Amino acid sequence: MAKNFFTESLEQSVIKTSIVSKYFSVWAKVIKRAVIQKNSKLAYIDLFAGPGRYNDGTKSTPLLVLEQAIDDDFLRERLVTIFNDKEGTSTDKLTDEIKRLPGIENLKYKPTVYTGEVGEDIIKIFEKTRFVPTFFFVDPWGYKGLSLQLINSVLKHWGCDCVFFFNYNRINMGLNNSIVKSHMDALFGETRADLLRQELDDLDPEARELTIVETIGEALQEMGGKYVLPFRFRNKKGVRTSHHLIFVSKNIRGYEIMKDIMAKESSEEEQGVPTFEYNPSIKKQGLLFELSRPLDDLGEMLLDVFSGRTMRMIDIFNEHHVGRRFVSRNYKDILKLLEKQNKISTDPPVDKRKKGTFGDSVKVTFP
Repeated sequence: MAKNFFTESLEQSVIKTSIVSKYFSVWAKVIKRAVIQKNSKLAYIDLFAGPGRYNDGTKSTPLLVLEQAIDDDFLRERLVTIFNDKEGTSTDKLTDEIKRLPGIENLKYKPTVYTGEVGEDIIKIFEKTRFVPTFFFVDPWGYKGLSLQLINSVLKHWGCDCVFFFNYNRINMGLNNSIVKSHMDALFGETRADLLRQELDDLDPEARELTIVETIGEALQEMGGKYVLPFRFRNKKGVRTSHHLIFVSKNIRGYEIMKDIMAKESSEEEQGVPTFEYNPSIKKQGLLFELSRPLDDLGEMLLDVFSGRTMRMIDIFNEHHVGRRFVSRNYKDILKLLEKQNKISTDPPVDKRKKGTFGDSVKVTFP
């Protein structure tokens, strides 16, 4: 792992670590019942784990995940953790940090730390492995080792979700670099990568970024990762994208959980709609996929999409929010406004509900 990875902006590191560790905590609670019923285990795998701490001493994700396991009866008895890094100095430091965690000896399954390059050998092993429910974190500094084949080797099994670090700057430069063509082909798929290179020729920087991230999203969805959600990180001046954290899952519940977490970690909101990005300069920018419509547009969208239908608020949300940056409270806010403007009718009506509320079960009739 590049040494400067763990000297990157502390603020960005904190946000990234927070997103991953928070999702792990909720994910483990969601699958807990099924794991117990099957008398199974669950796992956390980090193939680019690093030394365990950033240079200022801040704990990185491996230590935070293990601390959660130590403090939780269920995880203490069921969680298997696998950490890897290609740098022996990093794995030595991580091993020492793990040993120093109070209560680490109480884990039923001792954390496993490997030193090795992530490549074809690991993929072959993973493809032959039947995974227990696994949260898979892939966080290389650049792009070497990151591939669709690697992600799919874990994601294909039940209960498995993945978050990976997408270094947009280096991938953007690498797409037209013949020296790293094999890495780009592994990341996007050879045919898709060739088409992407042709498509990028005449695009401006914003359209280029949109196209690259949408292409990786399409590739993930094609292999079965139906729900893809990016979180963007800007540089210190807020004028360029540095990288994305991309979540992929086969399960809508996982998508909804991560969406709420990323929404809360966003550096700002526009009309109450989270931007799904960390921007040190708090500069407003466009978003990826179809995540760019402000709240002003949501009302018109709902009136058009659901014209002539009667349905509960929660069903409106479930049917409409995937691929858009709106969260549940945005739908409730705009439906209250449409109700006030007499553009929709509700059951129960506003005078029969607690003031200021719009519950999940409220029925909405669109004209």
